[in-house]
Amino acid sequence: MSITARLLLISLITARIAAAQAPDALFQSRCASCHAAGNGVGAPLPETLRQMSWQAVLAALETGKMKPVGDNLSATEREAIAKSLGTAVLNPMPPSAKCSAAPQRASATGNWNGWADAANTRFQPARQAGLTRQTTPKLQLKWAFGFPGVTTAFGVASVVDGKVFLGAADGSVYSLDAKSGCLYWTYAAAAGVRVSPAIGNGLVYFGDLRGNVYALDAGTGALRWKTRADEHPLAVITGSPKLEAGRLYVPVSGRDESLAATSPTYECCTFRGSVVSLDAATGNRIWRTYLVQEEARVTGQNKAGTKTWGPSGVAVWSSPTLDLQNKVIYAGTGVNYSNPPTNMSDAIVALEMDSGRILWSRQFTENDGWTFACIGQDKTNCPWDPVVDSDLGNSGILRPLGSGKRILIASDKGGTVYGIDPDREGAIVWNKKIARGGIFGGTMWGGASDDQGVAYIGISDFTAGKPEVGGGLIALQLATGMQLWMTKAPTPACAGVPGCSAAQPAPVTVIPGVAVLGSWDGHIRAYETKTGAIIWDFDTVQDFQTVNGVKARGGSINSMAPVIAGGMLYITSGYSGNAMPGNVLLAFSVDGK
Repeated sequence: MSITARLLLISLITARIAAAQAPDALFQSRCASCHAAGNGVGAPLPETLRQMSWQAVLAALETGKMKPVGDNLSATEREAIAKSLGTAVLNPMPPSAKCSAAPQRASATGNWNGWADAANTRFQPARQAGLTRQTTPKLQLKWAFGFPGVTTAFGVASVVDGKVFLGAADGSVYSLDAKSGCLYWTYAAAAGVRVSPAIGNGLVYFGDLRGNVYALDAGTGALRWKTRADEHPLAVITGSPKLEAGRLYVPVSGRDESLAATSPTYECCTFRGSVVSLDAATGNRIWRTYLVQEEARVTGQNKAGTKTWGPSGVAVWSSPTLDLQNKVIYAGTGVNYSNPPTNMSDAIVALEMDSGRILWSRQFTENDGWTFACIGQDKTNCPWDPVVDSDLGNSGILRPLGSGKRILIASDKGGTVYGIDPDREGAIVWNKKIARGGIFGGTMWGGASDDQGVAYIGISDFTAGKPEVGGGLIALQLATGMQLWMTKAPTPACAGVPGCSAAQPAPVTVIPGVAVLGSWDGHIRAYETKTGAIIWDFDTVQDFQTVNGVKARGGSINSMAPVIAGGMLYITSGYSGNAMPGNVLLAFSVDGK
């Protein structure tokens, strides 16, 4: 080889090394496919990442859900990518955001404590709601609170004794004044908090996206105890804990292992979904029940030569339903992450409250295995073809029917709603297909039921690139599943905005005469329960002047639930991933007073 040729080769090699080390090139080679518009893994679009602090991007690569990708990069490369994407500008809260006076003693009338009541009806009686069919259309924005440094506002508020408690995507947990939004205290958890805190015994209980469970002093925010719900390194808590009779019941999900499976070098999979009972005073574990009965074992290797493990998966995504009459817990479960399949995936599982002993399970879809690899660029760790993904990501609704009979309502991502008999080991009373279904759910985060024998369930059917497809709210008779009405989603006004969709995967909240549901297009709407007519509609996709001085904007409403208490409605807005980002909590009252 001539000297000229050698110099040219060295030059080419040097150029390739330089290009490989350039942040833009690193992002394109390692990250871009998952962050493209319409991606199936729910990864934020590049323009969303640019709204985040570079420290938040780095944390995601080093300790968060992007850790499996970050582990294949050097520390220098991770920092280079983070700094090239994120912003160095932080928007801290000024001292004026803090409450100037100690909280006044408030009446218990007007509380919404935790995700829902024990039976997960998401029904607020008139006295607690403080809103009616007549006053709901008069709702106006009273105040807005901005979450600094985040692009997702997926926390769900709890309102207790005049205070709002909720978490944020960066792990911050806030105590705010319910009427004014001023700040009493902030606590920094180790990871994002998307659950609705449970308040009791003078403590605030919640879990984070690293599998930790916390108890804070409700008055000061001081840590009383912290424990890990599951030792698996990729365990997370997405469902809100339930507090009852001195015990905390915690659902455990394995979302981050499903994400890790997108790498063909990841040994998939070993996580097992569970429900954990903790002593509310100390955090000590009373019992833990895994919903995959045997520990994962090596089952072979994938086409990349990486070991495979199984059985695995069966995450518990949602807040468990407590049957206080019979001291039973009902938990909805997700898919398997690897083979072999199990008999408690895509199921409702009944557990004894005192011991955690499994009483029965009712599986709705057999042989359903899925990870994010199934919709990623490399499908090596996708356990099943064709993909089904019909897990139950929402909480079952338990209601009496009269004459001693009861019904448990559950729905899945396949778009089917089931009415089952909890007193006959989950025997199916009726089922009704209400949506097309798919990986973004026919139904997703759950419905609500009033005291008139009706369930209200939002429809997702999100379809990338087709913002006009999906959405709707349906009313079903509890006893029979008969459809009473269905209101289609309005055509989204944001159709030209990346992440816009008519889909309505969010949870429903109901008060006498009114059902409230958020939407992927950023709207929050109130529906008359008799006819399904929309009687109030507010578009959250706008900039807001906040009480805490943080620049804030609304976006998609996805897993976020409306909370109605004391004559006010609270909703967080903004969901990054493949939706529209945002970082705001909005509080509405009649005429904004």
